[in-house]
Amino acid sequence: MPAKKSAEQDSHKPPLICMREVNKFFGTFQALDKVSLDIGASEKVVICGPSGSGKSTLIRCINRLEQHDAGEIMIDGVTVDDSAAARAVLRNNVGMVFQQFNLFPHLSILDNLTLGPVRARGMAPAAARELAEYYLERVRIPEQMQKFPDQLSGGQQQRVAIARALCMEPRIMLFDEPTSALDPEMIAEVLDVIGELAATGMTMIVVTHEMGFAGHVADKMVFMDHGRIVEMAPPKRFFSKPESDRCKIFLQQILRN
Repeated sequence: MPAKKSAEQDSHKPPLICMREVNKFFGTFQALDKVSLDIGASEKVVICGPSGSGKSTLIRCINRLEQHDAGEIMIDGVTVDDSAAARAVLRNNVGMVFQQFNLFPHLSILDNLTLGPVRARGMAPAAARELAEYYLERVRIPEQMQKFPDQLSGGQQQRVAIARALCMEPRIMLFDEPTSALDPEMIAEVLDVIGELAATGMTMIVVTHEMGFAGHVADKMVFMDHGRIVEMAPPKRFFSKPESDRCKIFLQQILRN
């Protein structure tokens, strides 16, 4: 089984994730505008903001799914670029869960989970199966192992997607609005799993509008608007005393719904 990782942070260590003056354009549209952000090992960061504010683009740039146009992103001291070193640090350290589940429909749940460890990491099939069984137990659906994605509910499929990312044993998990495609009654089961994962000490960045969940899990709240980080604070201060007018309006609107 995977070794238990310490949730303690060494305050003398550099940030695990470091972004400095990061810009990203889509044509003439600037999706990220001089974004700087440090995230320490075991830190849980929730990013919120209106649609189009750059939240998803930010985490996609961390994972190199989008290439930033200027500035610097570093993970564990390695610059995120097109180098072999960057590809290795991303492959070995970063997992991501998307809005849509992105499971292979023609593969069983077990095969969805074992494909990455076997193909990308050269793990023996028996060891990959043991790992998959462990993480399906962690997300509380071990009985679904032999089924196919279309036989599962949306909430179950998203939990499979989380388990699949965990099978690569990342140090960092990125969640891009993981409950936005779910029916309301399925949201809680996925948030519960993410909350349990946060309690293990894994470094996490979660893009979400689920503010109750954010207040419970986050070490740091980040509010974005028009591609910029407008406000950043611990949850208690963020929700009780937001400083920017834009953040105040956003919280009033979202907490009223």
